[in-house]
Amino acid sequence: MKRILPKMMSDEEAESLLSADLSEYLTPENFQANFTPVSFEFPAHEETISIQLSPELLDAVKVASAKRGIGDQKFILALIEWAVRQDSTSFPI
Repeated sequence: MKRILPKMMSDEEAESLLSADLSEYLTPENFQANFTPVSFEFPAHEETISIQLSPELLDAVKVASAKRGIGDQKFILALIEWAVRQDSTSFPI
């Protein structure tokens, strides 16, 4: 059965929920409905770059970033950070 966490409008509501058994919200079928991945960017980005993209690629970036609920630039930055962390032998270029 799909269980969605209730919206909480006060600290008291949140505290009362925490005293309950929350395991039903953590099942695989309920987890994605209740929790969203979040990333935190702490260091300031002081440098800028400019790139030219084809209209088709930019449209694909916009669609992909919208699916994840983030902005285009944040999506591109996340992809660059991911690529830099990868093993250089597995990079397609």
